[in-house]
Order: sequence, then C-alpha cells, then structure tokens
Amino acid sequence: MSRAHAHSDLRCYLLWCAEHDLDPLVARRPQLEMYVRWMQGQRGFKPSTVARRFGTVAGFYRIAVIDGLLPTSPAEHVRRLVPAESPTLGLTRLQFEALLVAARESANVNDFALVALLGLLALLIVEATGANVTDFGEQHGHRVLRVVGKGGKVVLVPLPPAVCRAIDRAVDGRAGGPLLWTREGTRMDRRAATRRLRFLARHAVAPLPRLLHGRRHLSDELRPSCAPRPGGSAAAYTPVTRAPSLL
Repeated sequence: MSRAHAHSDLRCYLLWCAEHDLDPLVARRPQLEMYVRWMQGQRGFKPSTVARRFGTVAGFYRIAVIDGLLPTSPAEHVRRLVPAESPTLGLTRLQFEALLVAARESANVNDFALVALLGLLALLIVEATGANVTDFGEQHGHRVLRVVGKGGKVVLVPLPPAVCRAIDRAVDGRAGGPLLWTREGTRMDRRAATRRLRFLARHAVAPLPRLLHGRRHLSDELRPSCAPRPGGSAAAYTPVTRAPSLL
C-alpha cells in the first residue's frame, strides 16, 4: 500500500469520527463496526476497498497500543470483510504474441519496450514507467535492470536478448533520463502507459480481452501464464521468453 493510500484511508476515518463527534482514541469496537458498515452502505465501497481502508485504521490503533496511548486495540475483534479473489487473468500465448507483434510494428518505439518490460520481465506498471536509462547496466557479463519495488526494495533483473533489443530501440543512444517517453517528451506515467496498451490491444491481429481491471492490474493481464514476478535476487529470477522469432 502506498503512502498516498494510507493518508487517504486514515483521513477518511478521521473525517468520519469528526462527523460523529467521536475521539478516535476513545472509539471502541461497536463504533468501528459502524464505520465498516458506513463504508459498505452509504459510501458503497467495494469489499477490497473496505478491507484496505479498515486495515489502515487497524494499523493506526496497533501503533497506538505500541506507543502506550491505548491498552488494547479496539479494532482487534472487528469483523472484517474477506475480498473476493481477483478475476484478473493473464493473456494466452497467442494473444501475447499478437500484442508483441503490434508493439514491434508500432511507430512509437516506446510501445515495444513497454510490452517487453511488462510481459517478458513481469514488472509492475509503476516499475516499468519508473525505469531510467541509468538503471541498465552489466553484471558478470549480463545486462541487468535495476528495479526499485515496493518498500524501496532493489532487485537486479537479468535481461534476455529480446528485451535488450526493445530497450536499445527505445533508448536510441540517450545517456540519461526516463526510459519510456510520451509523445510530448515527458516521462510516461501509468495513465499514458494504459492508453498505449489499449491502443495496441485494439490493433493486435488476435482478439484481446478488454483491459478493464485498472492500471494496478495491467501488468498481471499482460503476463503470460506461468510468468514469475521478480524475487529478492537476480539469481532467483528467470525471465520469460516466448516466441523469440517474433522479437
């Protein structure tokens, strides 16, 4: 969970407490149960959002107990919602190959690098768009990408030849700056990457499922079956290589 989400979740709870003239440090389990039902009923939040927002509140009270402000946490025995399993599915091999072909033939050189980073390296979309030219280097004779994941965790991901070619095409001799650019000459963000992926999906030869799960899940949708996520070290990570003749 990002800092922005945590700030928004805690602010939502504190505003609810203010509307009900409730001191957060005096709240008890029944009041927290009312807060959960308020998020479900009046605000209409999805179960996953309710679970995340209340998880932030539970963390707030856990820290209050650790710091000695409260003897026990009132959120400890609150009935929590269990979010349904995400329906996000990865692309089939043929669909992924069609997307790769559409990206390679695109006039925008960033498209091929974007799809390669998401689909072949299984990076999150924020990891791909946050990559810089200086994050690429060599280690033990292999080209690697330095990826900064959640919590500031740094992973060196080895690059297969197909991804190296896509990256070299996007870099085009540049010595620095972001790897992925927009047409306006700025760093590609999640929204811009989403637009490019949907554009490629519409122009792919094979029919592709509509990308409806939001930017957080786009990299999961592009990930072929059995594609791994980067682990804690480069040695434990094996890049996905599919249809090298198309790359």
